[in-house]
Amino acid sequence: MNGKTASSALALPPNSDGVTLCLAELLYYKNQAVKWLPPAQSVWSQLNGNHTSRQKGRGMNFSEVRQYQPGDDIRSIDWRVTARTGKAHTKLFSEEKEQPVMLFIDLSPSMLFGSQLLLKSVQAAHFASLLSWLTVREKDRVGAIIYTGNKLIECKPTARQQGPLRLINALIQAHDAVQNPQTGADTTEQSDFGFTHALKNLLHLCPKGSEIVMISDFYDLRIEDKTLLSQLRQHNRVQFVQISDPLEQGQTGFRGLENVSDSKRSAWLDFSAKKTRTALLHHYQLHQQFIMTMAQQLGVPIHSLSAALPLLTQLGDKEKRRGQ
Repeated sequence: MNGKTASSALALPPNSDGVTLCLAELLYYKNQAVKWLPPAQSVWSQLNGNHTSRQKGRGMNFSEVRQYQPGDDIRSIDWRVTARTGKAHTKLFSEEKEQPVMLFIDLSPSMLFGSQLLLKSVQAAHFASLLSWLTVREKDRVGAIIYTGNKLIECKPTARQQGPLRLINALIQAHDAVQNPQTGADTTEQSDFGFTHALKNLLHLCPKGSEIVMISDFYDLRIEDKTLLSQLRQHNRVQFVQISDPLEQGQTGFRGLENVSDSKRSAWLDFSAKKTRTALLHHYQLHQQFIMTMAQQLGVPIHSLSAALPLLTQLGDKEKRRGQ
């Protein structure tokens, strides 16, 4: 079901058809971002993830070492300098002025799937737009790597409105290109060899001390990628946001034959047969076990979003929920 095949009682997000991307639907999140600015509750605390995530805060940069003074925090004592000089010295730190946010946005073939409300790729773009506007409202820079399965689009970290606008434009063009390969624009794109190569580019593009948010279904992630993710974790904070669709778990009210495609393969499936739905669930559970194990080993928080519900509904927007 490469696209929406089932109607939903929930209304589509404003200006969205659930399948394509347009400027108006992504600009919509510009005014929504204010709801999650400090001191309001973090957007991360609203996601129904499998690991909790602390609200993003400013880090501390090393500034200098000076001789210990009464009242200094003993936890900041520099023991190497103290041992060398014979006098107690303490480290001083200054608050980071900026924490760039780097988004890894997956628009590969497995993301071009949706059985109810939205394609997973569309939901990923909505969340990326919200995060980009939230980032610049916090006076940070935002950048991105957009992964299409065989192409990469890089958006270098940029401040103010230029960052989100550049990202949104790149998302719309990339999404159109993967849906319409014969007409999609090929500008700013480069050759790619898969998920691993995309992570290498992310490592190269990402400034140290960044907040890295990977938005994907992670079907292209391999065990070999663990090394690259570990390198990213050394100097940055990494979070996984997994986008899923209910049909991947065999959850559907449809009871008939349907041709299902992931843009690589297609097959006729009999959804009236319980074994079909059970097989889908089993495949999904194996994938979840792999993702969860890798996230736990890396110490990476993992959050989940469904393509079957509007983004703001999942983020606990009560005002939006009343209107639906």
